Amino acid sequence: MAEIPCSDLSMAEEILGGYPTEEPALIQILQDVHRAYNFLPCDVLERVAEALDVPLAKVFSVSTFYKAFSLEPQGDTIVKVCTGTACHIRGAGQLVEELERQLGVGPGETTEDLGFTVKTVNCVGACAMAPVVIVGDKYWGSAKPTRVKKYLAKGGDDEN
Repeated sequence: MAEIPCSDLSMAEEILGGYPTEEPALIQILQDVHRAYNFLPCDVLERVAEALDVPLAKVFSVSTFYKAFSLEPQGDTIVKVCTGTACHIRGAGQLVEELERQLGVGPGETTEDLGFTVKTVNCVGACAMAPVVIVGDKYWGSAKPTRVKKYLAKGGDDEN
């Protein structure tokens, strides 16, 4: 796991300056913070709680409730492997194993250089293309372990 340093709060201050200092803005602020830092740093969450005058427990509650938020540093590129029934039957497990071999990290982990985070997801709704790997915003259907290196290198730049 990557070490979590103290954050540069200047980005957080800029984000907070664009919103009213009221609790209803919390989720929007957290979305912007996550986009800026690629995760929700604890020291930034403390600053958000202070700025909105809400308990830190409330900020953490919202931060951990939504799956789109992470309290751990995420890689620049998120790699998701669908492990829904159709993808599982058609080889999602082998894709996960190959990603582990290529990147040295398993599901829920991030490479030391913060280049990639690997995740498994229950279903992406593309069962006809099973198994599916998503690299960034690019969906790779009928994915094969032998193509994992290409998926990681090319992302959305090439066709299957």
